[in-house]
Amino acid sequence: MTEPLLVLEDIRKNFGAIEALKGVSFSIGKGEVVALLGDNGAGKSTLVKIIAGGHEASSGRMLFEGREYRAKTPAEGKAMGIETVYQDLSLCTNVDVVSNFFMGREITRRVLGIPILDEKAMEREVAKALAEAGTRIPSLRVNVEHLSGGQRQAIELNRFVHWGGKLVLLDEPFAALGVEQTRRGLEMIRHVASQGIGVVIITHIMQQAFQVADRIVVIRQGVVAGDVPTHQTTPDAVIRMITGEALAGTGPAAAKR
Repeated sequence: MTEPLLVLEDIRKNFGAIEALKGVSFSIGKGEVVALLGDNGAGKSTLVKIIAGGHEASSGRMLFEGREYRAKTPAEGKAMGIETVYQDLSLCTNVDVVSNFFMGREITRRVLGIPILDEKAMEREVAKALAEAGTRIPSLRVNVEHLSGGQRQAIELNRFVHWGGKLVLLDEPFAALGVEQTRRGLEMIRHVASQGIGVVIITHIMQQAFQVADRIVVIRQGVVAGDVPTHQTTPDAVIRMITGEALAGTGPAAAKR
């Protein structure tokens, strides 16, 4: 049983008369990978935005590292060590890897009393961080726009780990990647989790969830329809949770059980 990093208690979200979340409760442990599954419109992205600070919950409570937590903006979430990585990453494509890694945290040294960027020190630090994660980039001085989607994703995740991130939320991170890039991305997620960082991944691809996740949480129509360790369930069982058959106990799949 991993130590709880984030605890969600009866999280609800209304958009006017629409009830997007109807009381979601589950926890995420340190170093745990949780796959958040569900059909389109189930409430997954809304929940992730509430955790990250993009939306405020209408009611309910969140505990982060044992303390009550409610971020009103993504900047507040980031300050707590919570980051969201989307398919369209937040990297600046017109500058190089080192510049992206240190954006807002540049190392400087003084020459004749004038602060200038210490490019060599920054490059050494980036090279070390990427090497420790097993990430290979042809050149740290190449603009990010010339890198593959997988390499860009690795840079963003490595940057998050390097600067002390505690919980990363991945929203369909492999949607635009090929087979090999996706494989490397899944390996990167396990590496991130091995650092004691909690990971939540939204994906529509069942195989990815079973490859990388410790637990699967299914959201259906704004509620938790299933929360189970990955090794204790099957893709068919998860599909029944997503479609509602596991709740209703009806339908062809239920008849075969």
